[in-house]
Parts: sequence; structure tokens; C-alpha cells
Amino acid sequence: MVVAKRSLEQRLKEGTVIVGEGYLFEMERRGYLQAGSFVPEVALEHPEVLKQTYRDYMNAGSDVVLAFTYNAHREKMRIIGKEDLLEPLNRSAIRLAKEVAKEHPIEEALVAGNISNTNIFDPQDPDSKEKVRSMFAEMVKWCKEEGVDFINAETFYYHEEAVIALEEIQKQDLPAVVTLGL
Repeated sequence: MVVAKRSLEQRLKEGTVIVGEGYLFEMERRGYLQAGSFVPEVALEHPEVLKQTYRDYMNAGSDVVLAFTYNAHREKMRIIGKEDLLEPLNRSAIRLAKEVAKEHPIEEALVAGNISNTNIFDPQDPDSKEKVRSMFAEMVKWCKEEGVDFINAETFYYHEEAVIALEEIQKQDLPAVVTLGL
């Protein structure tokens, strides 16, 4: 019997929703990510490894498959000379997450898109704010097109950058979870 997929909001009304995170450090520990740029190219280079990691998090109790796109934004990709892989990397990570979510034994797991803090946000520079907004807008658009259940916007060190992320998520009419770092 297939159970209808409940939304994040429905699940939160009923109790706790666990979102396993830490893919960046787990991929580094497994030898698939190089310290420094921390760009999640594993979504393109080793998709089966990423799918297995998603499964490992699900088996550990995560209710959500979080697409591993942390740091997969335009500026990080530009720094390593792979900006042309930005969209394929983001879409691949989401598609792999969706495949694993369907494997959940009781009810299909939720799939969350993921956007993260940038290395270019400067609260004193209006140009940086617009660049950040543009980066978030394209990533959120891809998340919407790929059919994520919500977006996790994470580890923001500037409140204003987090607000920009939330605004771009709301423009696409997607639920959001936003976290701040210390």
C-alpha cells in the first residue's frame, strides 16, 4: 500500500522531522571531496557514492533527503574554474536525492533543496547583495523545477544574507527552513 506523501508542514504538526546533514564532511571523510573549495562535485563524478551516502543518512533516521548542493553556487564554482558545471551539479544532486527518497520503506521521504552562505556577501556592499540574490534565485529556480518539497537554506553568518535567501525561496512559493551559524 502506497502512503500519500505528507508535506513538511503536515509532518511538523505531528511531531519532529529529522534532517540528516553533514554531507560535506562525510564526503571529505570518505575521500570524495577535497578540503579547501569544498564543492560537491561528487554529484557528477560519483553519483552512486552520493546515493549511498543519502541512503546511509536515511538508515540513520533522517526523514529528509537533503540534496548535497552546499557550496554549489556560482561563486564557488567560478573559483575552481567549473562554473559550467553549476546547473548540472545542482540538478543531479536533487535527482539523486529524489531517487533515494522513493526507496524509503514506509512513506516516501521528503526531498530538500539546499542553498548555503556565500563567500561574497558584504553587508556594506549593495553590489554583493545583488550578486548573492542572483545566485540564490537561480539555485532556488532549479530546485522548484526539479520538484523539491522544501528548501533548506543553511549556515548563514549574516542575517541579511539569510533574509535574501528566504525572499528568493518565497518568490518560488516553496517552504523554507533557514539556519544561522555563529
